[in-house]
Amino acid sequence: MQPGSSLRRATETEVIDRIEKTDAQWRAELTAQQYRVARGRSTEPAGSGRYWKETAAGVYHCVCCGLPLFSSDDKYNCHSGWPSYTAPIRPDHVAARPDDRTGTVRTEVLCARCGAHLGHVFDDGPKPTGRRYCINSVCLKLVER
Repeated sequence: MQPGSSLRRATETEVIDRIEKTDAQWRAELTAQQYRVARGRSTEPAGSGRYWKETAAGVYHCVCCGLPLFSSDDKYNCHSGWPSYTAPIRPDHVAARPDDRTGTVRTEVLCARCGAHLGHVFDDGPKPTGRRYCINSVCLKLVER
């Protein structure tokens, strides 16, 4: 993510110190698939990610910078092939921006600290939030409780 980009925070309740690295640094630190999805705004194939059926209790962190993003308490099976959550662990730990790359407007979800592409959020989730954060497993690292 370049300085001055259209990235916006979900809330302004906490100042998240941004992490900026060069493309070469990200490539050196991430696997090819992690780089392709998190830095290249791609997606992993449905049903291929290690966390979409995971039931262990814990917190899911950004694979790029380690920021805590989602709790297993908010995870549910929406049968999409990707892990889904009703809410982030803190609203200010994720950012959102419009994404029209597929011809339909969706809302892209990014890590607020490093700008990693995580997935998308939709308004078809269960109560209480009605949100479905559909996130790529490869962008996450589970820290079990």
